[in-house]
Amino acid sequence: MGIMHPALLFVIGAVLAAVLNGTARKVALVAIPAVAFVNVGLMEPGTYGELSYLGFHLVTGQVDKLSLVFLHVFTLMALIGAIYGLHVADRWQPVSGFLYVAGSLGVTLAGDYLTLFIFWELMAFSSAFLIFLRRRPESLRAGFRYLLMHTLGGLVLMAGIFLRWQQTGDLAFGPIAPEAANLAAYLILIGFALNAAVPPIHAWLPDAYPESTVMGGVFMCAFTTKTAVYVLARGFAGYEVLAILGAIMTLYGVAYAIIENDGRRILAYHIVSQVGYMVCGVGIGTALAVNGAVAHAYAHILYKALLFMGVGAVLEMTGTCKLSELGGLYKRMPLALVATVIGGIAISGFPLTSGFISKSMVIAGAGEAGRTVLMLMLTLAAVGTFLSVGIKLPYYIWFGKDSGVEAKDPPANMLVAMGIAAFFCIFLGVYPDYLYKMLPLPVEYHPYTAYHFSETIQLLGFTGLGFYLLRKKMTPKPKLNLDVDWLYRTPASTLMRWDKGWVSPANEWVGEVYRRVGYRFALASAAFWSRFDANAIDGVVDGLATSVRDTGDLVRRTQTGRIQQYIAFGVAALFAVLAVAVSF
Repeated sequence: MGIMHPALLFVIGAVLAAVLNGTARKVALVAIPAVAFVNVGLMEPGTYGELSYLGFHLVTGQVDKLSLVFLHVFTLMALIGAIYGLHVADRWQPVSGFLYVAGSLGVTLAGDYLTLFIFWELMAFSSAFLIFLRRRPESLRAGFRYLLMHTLGGLVLMAGIFLRWQQTGDLAFGPIAPEAANLAAYLILIGFALNAAVPPIHAWLPDAYPESTVMGGVFMCAFTTKTAVYVLARGFAGYEVLAILGAIMTLYGVAYAIIENDGRRILAYHIVSQVGYMVCGVGIGTALAVNGAVAHAYAHILYKALLFMGVGAVLEMTGTCKLSELGGLYKRMPLALVATVIGGIAISGFPLTSGFISKSMVIAGAGEAGRTVLMLMLTLAAVGTFLSVGIKLPYYIWFGKDSGVEAKDPPANMLVAMGIAAFFCIFLGVYPDYLYKMLPLPVEYHPYTAYHFSETIQLLGFTGLGFYLLRKKMTPKPKLNLDVDWLYRTPASTLMRWDKGWVSPANEWVGEVYRRVGYRFALASAAFWSRFDANAIDGVVDGLATSVRDTGDLVRRTQTGRIQQYIAFGVAALFAVLAVAVSF
């Protein structure tokens, strides 16, 4: 399986990031993902790392075309993210990031549910620190909410795994046919769907990602949701519920992105939308649709990371990414502008970009399967994507009214990372066979048809015209948009206030009563039972033992070895028995 398990490489990288300093640390941060990327290229399909533990058959290395394409883009993204964060002085950010990547790679290679679950939880806990490490009150609260939601999802996933093991006696991770799905399968599906941010269990994503560190946001946009897409594609392809929910996701995320003001919240909602294409493709389940979902996951990781890097650079250099506070930065951050625009046109599906060759495959898969309604929903979402990310985001940050905010282009390492991601966004669009050859299922698809090209140009052209006509009404406003997380955040806040006002004081009162009364009673009771044990229990036991010992001594003294005495004792015993018998 190449040099070694790539997850182990990143665990080693996390240790090196924690202990090394200066140039040695920077070299390690780049070398580890680079070695992992080469390692993935050396992998051959097969099953590796099989072992038995507590009666379970575990597989830590299940390599096939599906896992390889995700391993390829995950390690490439880890390299880009590491370069982007080279200037970060906080050593714990790359430590958390590398452990996060290790969890994602471990899930991708897992051939059994136990191994998958261990790495799944490693992803959740390590990624939470990428939010905590921003060290703002808002980030701490968002991080705890993120961790609680993923802990809940992990518990649901664990319940499904246990039920499945109880029913089948097998922990192998593989496809579950829709007609064979039972409670265990749907619990596992829900656990996976939470990480894919499928509504209504999606609000943790736009809540948490904007509160992460600048470096952390680049990592988080790439791994959690796409790892979820991978496990859904491996285990639950062809599930109708995924096809429907995925199509809803595409429109839901776009709708919120259009009205958002914070640049990173716009991108976070667009993760929900773009992952919707992947979930829908997996749910449709045909070879073309699944290939489209996988191709779109690959492309999305790169262009979404590029967008998060561009907006993150703005946040790093200006201290804000709220569109209402920005404008006119094209004169001050021209290189970041170019990179972000490339990401924007790629996510919008412009010809000669990665989005054009991946998103269209999912839409074509829906059409091939006769899912006309789904196809129309996916197409409409593509219009909203260009409107909100392709036009609105760069326009109000780099153009529009000059805000007067002083800024400059970010450090060289950030620009290099953005350059690599931008290159792949264009390269995949120009040479799609590079990606298509990696896809798991044999399918013929040609994106550059006259119909597809003209359709795309018309959709994008009319969308641009619509923005121009409505640009004043679309001016961002500093306001809060409520999502379904309000349904649990508000009751939770009420519960916490109630706990602080009533439950905690009552608990303290009970504790004080126990300390004054219960504790003393417990000590007195213990002393009484100690004396009872010493005087009564031990007395009886010791007395019985003494009696047995004395009887044994008496019997021992009667054993003289003289036959005459034994006969005398026997005759005496006989007469005693006869006397007792006669008396009755």
